Amino acid sequence: MNIYAISDLHLSTTSDKPMDIFGTGWEGHFEKIKSDWLAKVKKDDIVLIAGDISWAMKLSDAISDLQTLADLPGKKVFIRGNHDFWWNGITKLRDSAPNDSFVFLQTDAVKIGKYVIVGSRGWTCPGSSDYTEQDQKLYLREAERFRLAFLDADKLAEEGDVKIALIHYPPFNVKKEDTLFTQLFEENKVDKVVFGHIHGGFYFPLKTEKSGIEYILTSCDKVNFNLIKIY
Repeated sequence: MNIYAISDLHLSTTSDKPMDIFGTGWEGHFEKIKSDWLAKVKKDDIVLIAGDISWAMKLSDAISDLQTLADLPGKKVFIRGNHDFWWNGITKLRDSAPNDSFVFLQTDAVKIGKYVIVGSRGWTCPGSSDYTEQDQKLYLREAERFRLAFLDADKLAEEGDVKIALIHYPPFNVKKEDTLFTQLFEENKVDKVVFGHIHGGFYFPLKTEKSGIEYILTSCDKVNFNLIKIY
């Protein structure tokens, strides 16, 4: 079993949101992702998708975007991104999944083989260029959601398991300063953290090690529309 990751697919089968307005590299971006996915992923593998899946505003429209992933191999594990406005009501979302290869995490965890995957959206962190006083409430709330997600993970984890955290926002600023997220990851002995959200010319390292944990940025344009192997 291999684990791959990619994020920020920004699919738009039912909305007029061409991604090539952000640069020519985005032209046909999903076909690039799909081609790489088919070349790498086997049926028993896992693909982590760290948010910003669809531009849709309603679940009924997002289903069309999710359907484009339905026949791709592997177990697909999703968290919500800041643009996933259609993600509203986890029970309804899980009931609407195109098939049983879809796993949606929201303040909880899933165990697949020896891997325990914890997921929540996160939020912009103190010290980030876009952080304001108005973000403090959401930052604290998202940290609490991760705390609850780790309580769920504790019920699933066994000796020797590998723990992966899936978060949409970078869990620290570019200076790698400590945050509530990094503290929780360290306290709960996470092995690797997968995140997205960062695009274009904004600098952020693709891989960072902090306190023995590897942090991996997987925004699709940052990784040349290729899935990144995590394990």
